Amino acid sequence: MNRKSDIKIANKKAKFEYIILDRYTAGIQLFGTEIKSIREGKASLVDSWCSFTGNELFVRQMHIAEYRFGSFANHDAKRDRKLLLNRKELRKLEKVTKDTGKTIIPLLLFINEKGLAKLEIALCQGKHTYDKRQSLREADDKRQMAEMAKWKNKL
Repeated sequence: MNRKSDIKIANKKAKFEYIILDRYTAGIQLFGTEIKSIREGKASLVDSWCSFTGNELFVRQMHIAEYRFGSFANHDAKRDRKLLLNRKELRKLEKVTKDTGKTIIPLLLFINEKGLAKLEIALCQGKHTYDKRQSLREADDKRQMAEMAKWKNKL
């Protein structure tokens, strides 16, 4: 039962908006219709974030579209979903997020080899405007270097 899935839903905005300090892979507690929608690629991580309620970590505002063949038992698209991490990781994240300026952001939603939905989350710190400009400048420089290399190979 070795399934290789191509489902990788990324939060492209996160790398631009935040400095990534540490990464974790967490399981997600889902309903049946939610995993079916994810397997169809009908999910979005834009504007989603994670927070603690009690000692449990939840992902907030993650959009998973309603399953098209679902009936009255279909799920709510933007409900809070519990993340599954071990206790040591949860304590560490809770302790660090109490510091100012640190937050937990989902980076990637994927299906692993066993067919389970996993969420890659990151401990992040917000970027300042000048950091964002620097990121744009670096991406532009990288793009120009690639174009120059392409032209050089054609000559």
